[in-house]
Amino acid sequence: MKSLRPKMAIFFITGLTCGILVGTAGLSALISYRIDTYHQKIRQLETVIEEKSTKLQKLEESINKRKFILKDIEISLLYEGYELDKIEIEKSIKEKYMHLLGKEVKSIDVDMAVEVIDKRILKIQDREYRLRMNRLMLSDILKIWVKVEPAG
Repeated sequence: MKSLRPKMAIFFITGLTCGILVGTAGLSALISYRIDTYHQKIRQLETVIEEKSTKLQKLEESINKRKFILKDIEISLLYEGYELDKIEIEKSIKEKYMHLLGKEVKSIDVDMAVEVIDKRILKIQDREYRLRMNRLMLSDILKIWVKVEPAG
């Protein structure tokens, strides 16, 4: 019996040490996963902040001129499909018109603004969509109504 006690103590200490090491490794993996998730969210928010600050800078430059300028772009899609595709289509259309932000409204050519996306084919992932401009309203906000149909 006396020879079993030191062996049991060694097994107990070894098991305890292995348990602590495995637990610490698991906890470290969980914490590093969360930190990576937070870093991705921070990068995404920094991109949004950069976009907003660029927009603000253009608007402030135009305000100094005291002219009627384009302040925002609103897109209304006539689209029945995947919500993620709708978001991507809206984003793509806004990117095409971003260069107009901060410009004087009377210097924007409406016909050219229509031609930018009217009758265009937009490819998102493995799907193609045909864009048709229904209506465009230009004031301090550029409002665009676009009908989206599957191409083909």
